[in-house]
Amino acid sequence: MFSHEPSSPRIPGSGPSHPEDGGAVPLRCDPLAGAIGRTQQWLIDRQAPEGYWVGELEGDSILQSEYILLLAWLNESGSAPDFAHERIRRAAKHLVTQQQPGGGWALYPGGPLEISASVKAYLALKIAGHSVDAPWMVRAVQAIRGGGGAERVNSFTRYYLALLGILEYDQCPAVPPELVLLPRRMPLNIYEMSAWSRTIFVPLSLLWAFQPRIETPREWSIDELFLRDRRGLSTATLPCEQLDDLSTPTRINWNGIFVQLDAAWKHVERWKLNPVRGMAVRRAAEWMIERFAGSDGLGAIFPPMVWSVVALKCLGYTDDSPILVQAIDQLEDLVISHNDTDHLQPCKSPVWDTAITTIALRDSGLPCNHPAIGRAVDWLLDREVRHGGDWSVRRPGQSPGGWFFEFENRFYPDVDDTAMVVLALTRCLPKLPWTADFFLDFDPARDGAPDIAAVLAGRTNSPLAATDAIESMRPVLAAIHRGARWTLGMQSRNGGWGAFDRDNTREILTRVPFADHNAMIDPPTSDLTARVLEMLGFLGVPETHPAVARGLDFLWNNREDDHCWYGRWGVNYIYGTWQALVGLEAVGIPHTDARVKRAAAWLIDHQQPCGGWGESPRTYEDPELRGSGPVTASQTAWAVMGLIAAGEGHGQAVAKGIRYLLNHQSHDGTWPETWFTGTGFPKVFYLKYHYYRVYFPLMALGRFSRLQGEPVTARRRAA
Repeated sequence: MFSHEPSSPRIPGSGPSHPEDGGAVPLRCDPLAGAIGRTQQWLIDRQAPEGYWVGELEGDSILQSEYILLLAWLNESGSAPDFAHERIRRAAKHLVTQQQPGGGWALYPGGPLEISASVKAYLALKIAGHSVDAPWMVRAVQAIRGGGGAERVNSFTRYYLALLGILEYDQCPAVPPELVLLPRRMPLNIYEMSAWSRTIFVPLSLLWAFQPRIETPREWSIDELFLRDRRGLSTATLPCEQLDDLSTPTRINWNGIFVQLDAAWKHVERWKLNPVRGMAVRRAAEWMIERFAGSDGLGAIFPPMVWSVVALKCLGYTDDSPILVQAIDQLEDLVISHNDTDHLQPCKSPVWDTAITTIALRDSGLPCNHPAIGRAVDWLLDREVRHGGDWSVRRPGQSPGGWFFEFENRFYPDVDDTAMVVLALTRCLPKLPWTADFFLDFDPARDGAPDIAAVLAGRTNSPLAATDAIESMRPVLAAIHRGARWTLGMQSRNGGWGAFDRDNTREILTRVPFADHNAMIDPPTSDLTARVLEMLGFLGVPETHPAVARGLDFLWNNREDDHCWYGRWGVNYIYGTWQALVGLEAVGIPHTDARVKRAAAWLIDHQQPCGGWGESPRTYEDPELRGSGPVTASQTAWAVMGLIAAGEGHGQAVAKGIRYLLNHQSHDGTWPETWFTGTGFPKVFYLKYHYYRVYFPLMALGRFSRLQGEPVTARRRAA
């Protein structure tokens, strides 16, 4: 893509830059260089022809269970696709492999029994024809009953059981479609919900309106899982222990109030005193269908994709209607088949994986004019969102310019992906002078072309040279500008950044009965705020910039008592502390700052004797365990990079961490990692990104190598 001299962008904690003239550079034979070269080549070999990288995104058993339950409902309704029976058999076979030794199913490997996941898995296996006398089924019953019984399942699980005729809809929390009619100024309108909850709420409200159900086949009964009569279940019996405490103390029992409102609403519906139901159903259907456009399914994530299939059936779409066929096909795209088993991904992560891979390759010395980098840049530019979405309801005057997580999801760009893509693109720019005002001040409505030309012509010795550079740089610079400006516009009033919306902090929503998935709002978090600071730092924005100053205040105010940071989107305090230290360094906070030194000391204190770091998702439920858990390559890489950013790159802790990575690298350039280190919703859903074990260790090795001033590069191969 680029034909000019490439640059060496400033990398937090980096030392001298590498020679990058685009020509052949001999591969060094020392262990560090060899390890870097192997991993670079592994990634280059796996780049898609279009330019992206995408690793498997692994979730827990609920993905297989819920897909089986959907297919079973479609089958009993006479609408199952031809592949349904085979898919049920293969997914059920995978479910058995996910059963924990104690008999139940967990949210992550080695985790405790999770009641809802276990009940759904047991029912799914029954549907697939597994005998109740099979050893794994007997163990499951014992584990579920020992864990409190099926009456402890959450609201989503109750909806599946109602759909299959096992529970009544009155035993589920009401999800009235009338809420979609509330204007923006009302406190419980749908735009007060997090983006992911919004995409679940709308199709689920259509289920509430139509209440579809089948007659339960006798062999699907799960009465043996209940400790008490299941007919006694009500919204008031929904478990609430998963909910995080509200940050603002209150004497009002909002849980109790909402339970009473839920009961009152159900009485209203029994008397059919909801005259706007028809209008609400139409509005909900229009809202949902509008967001199918430019998306890999509603919200491009599994839960709303499943519920939208059921909602379309409720709305009367026939099995051969293109919209329903496409919705089922998009779910099928999430299936991974292996060794006569099937499992599903919650979504796909190509933008995220491509951005981080690009950063890792550049940080480890791959020239920016390498063909793999050029293809990645072109693909990322093509994924930019240039249209309004749900985020623009809160920011109606803001120009678009961001990136989403998946292949297509145009209504839902997010701050995390946008910051990561901007960081990747900045590493692929030529060496030309600019300042922060260049990125933050020119008009994105004109794609920046006149201003780019003027700025470059005024800051290079030769106007002709600037003109030559403009043609290749124009789309990259303009995209960086739009992404930076959009991200700045998403800053919340408290100085931090959330994922999908600005000021999405209506905490009262976390107390509605439907909120037991612990994700009803999308408040600013330390890890996202630090990543935005890292992005701004790479663009040359100083700590005195008002947005940076407010972001720093948020970050300092959200430190834990022991000087680390909570990680909302990665497990957990190691992730949050790494990202915070990198963000602080990027905007110029000195290594001598006492707060930085204390955070670095926290990381050093939690290094394990083998030299690596590890932390379990269990730390979300028990913060006293923070910084402890099985050692992983990805978390070791995060800790190493955090220490380098804190000025500890020449210390013993980093040396031991690098030695751990070198000693545990596989021959193919990857690292073994079986544990989940990604976070979907704390306490509810965790993830294993299969490329975390590859590009994060490469990034750490690359930054360490730069710190040592060692010129390393990979074997270069034009694809």
